[in-house]
Amino acid sequence: MPLMRGLRRLAAGLAAALLSHACLAAESITLGTDWRAQAEHGGYYQAVATGLYAKAGLEVTIRQGGPQVNHSQLLAAGRLDFSAVPNSFIPLNFAQANVPVVAVAAIFQKDPAVLIAHAGQGNNALEDLRGKKIMISPDTRIGFWRFLKAKYGYSDSQIAPYTFNLAPFLADPAAIQQGLLSSEPFQIERAGKKPVVMLLADAGYASYSSVIMTSRERVEKQPDLVQRFVDASIAGWISYLTGDPSPANTLVKKDNPDMTDDLLAFGRGKLIEHGMITSGDAAAQGVGAMTEARWRAFFDVMAADGLYPKTMDFREAYTTTFIGKPQHRAGGPR
Repeated sequence: MPLMRGLRRLAAGLAAALLSHACLAAESITLGTDWRAQAEHGGYYQAVATGLYAKAGLEVTIRQGGPQVNHSQLLAAGRLDFSAVPNSFIPLNFAQANVPVVAVAAIFQKDPAVLIAHAGQGNNALEDLRGKKIMISPDTRIGFWRFLKAKYGYSDSQIAPYTFNLAPFLADPAAIQQGLLSSEPFQIERAGKKPVVMLLADAGYASYSSVIMTSRERVEKQPDLVQRFVDASIAGWISYLTGDPSPANTLVKKDNPDMTDDLLAFGRGKLIEHGMITSGDAAAQGVGAMTEARWRAFFDVMAADGLYPKTMDFREAYTTTFIGKPQHRAGGPR
């Protein structure tokens, strides 16, 4: 495939460029992820495992997230150097609250959030779910649920509690729940059920995902460090998608012993199949791309829904200084 060949050439070029920093004294960096280690974090682990961060003069420690971990708050408090956050809401929320942290790259052009239903129940599209009970978490209620309310007329009366346990879904043929494209559908299929999987990004949900954030002070005072971290992270993601993912997968399983080779292969496959990282603006501008037009479109929908003041300057949430570099771009068509 032309895109994959281009990405492989890009990965080689990025690795060579990072070598120039290998002789520097390594700077210690801590990255927080948004959930327990899985394929959605594979590129960061690949950059650790294959020495891409080290070649950039960085000693990176990855701290995995989880249901009781709020790495965004830890970043704001200065206890993390970088955080990979799950959606566009978080940078905008910080901007609204005048918290001095900023998005510097968006690894996922498509948010992997999905709604899942059982086959044969008439729940085949998002518009079919209006008025029906849907299991979602408290975080989702202030996340993509706002999009579903604005576009499809969902109401809070539909919300049922979701505890990240698949048992209630598997036991009830009429059940509907949230999930991630690369995770819950695999587990449901292994349990012998056929899921209907609805990717919100394909329905117009414009949130970025795996958004790399850091402090505004670091952006202003240590731009070279930020650039090196972004470059090495992007190189790690390209390597994970186009090369041998086993170095990253070994570290993922070490951090998260519940992760299996089959699930990691399924997740990585879905990331590639749906162009989660290489589609959209990344096709032309390179991995990690963000644009004002995309941020504006997302902000306008949420401001119209009352989540943000319409006069708020959404540009305070991000900077495009560190993305769209020649070394981030791949040859070949989308």
